[in-house]
Amino acid sequence: MEFRQKYGQAEACSQRAPRYVYYGKEVWEQASQALLCGKNLLLAGAKATGKNMLAENLAEVFGRPSWNVSFHINMDASYMIGTDTFQEGQVVFRPGPVYESAAQGGFCILDEINMARNEALAVLHSVLDFRRVINVPGYSRISVHEAARFIATMNYGYAGTRDLNEALTSRFMVIHMPEISQDNLEKLLKREFPSMKNSYIQQFAGLFQDIEKKCKNGELTSRVLDLRGLLDALSLMEKGLSPLAALDMGITNKTFDAYEQSLIQDVIASRISRKTTAGSIFAG
Repeated sequence: MEFRQKYGQAEACSQRAPRYVYYGKEVWEQASQALLCGKNLLLAGAKATGKNMLAENLAEVFGRPSWNVSFHINMDASYMIGTDTFQEGQVVFRPGPVYESAAQGGFCILDEINMARNEALAVLHSVLDFRRVINVPGYSRISVHEAARFIATMNYGYAGTRDLNEALTSRFMVIHMPEISQDNLEKLLKREFPSMKNSYIQQFAGLFQDIEKKCKNGELTSRVLDLRGLLDALSLMEKGLSPLAALDMGITNKTFDAYEQSLIQDVIASRISRKTTAGSIFAG
């Protein structure tokens, strides 16, 4: 609250409320304290641990606008900082998301930061360390706003990812994101689907945990460990689609291997009967 009172809400960018709420008290406390101390965060973890969800939630709680940078192998510094463009017959500077966040005191979410080349990320060094400045080639240097924070996310073991440069890693406080517990997943489902019966909230949370365990044991690939897919499937059920058809669309069909699809359908059948209808899942 003191942070919000000190910096207020930046007027230059409207902030849309996050779609989902992150649950996890210990992680919330660690992340909030780091940001209050002026540090930048690196959220590292496996798929479906809520990294981007937490980053968006933090921007909302701190009352700051947010900009998102989705990294890829061809990312260069000009996209992040900005580049020249034509406007009304003149060459003008078009700021990038890192520049905008730094200038306006926003939260910049650096998504999948270990997908980019180290040479492209070197431009962030002066932004993230004690200097807190951006050098814009051909233009003046700007200081990073006191309220600006940078939150990076990364998965490990994905195709196209690489180890982060030590110099860059040292500029972040790192949180290894834990897997969502069944209790917290039930809280999330209750919030998103208030009309869902408690017995089914437990079953769907348990289904996700079952899939997660089988992915850990190597029985299933990580393709099917998709929390967004489960939430999307439940949304379809809420509108009346058959539960099994919705789960196939949201989870089973995320893999294209027929044998793995049959394994997932067996896991689903152990929790959700084929006779279950969408109307029986939701009250009223």
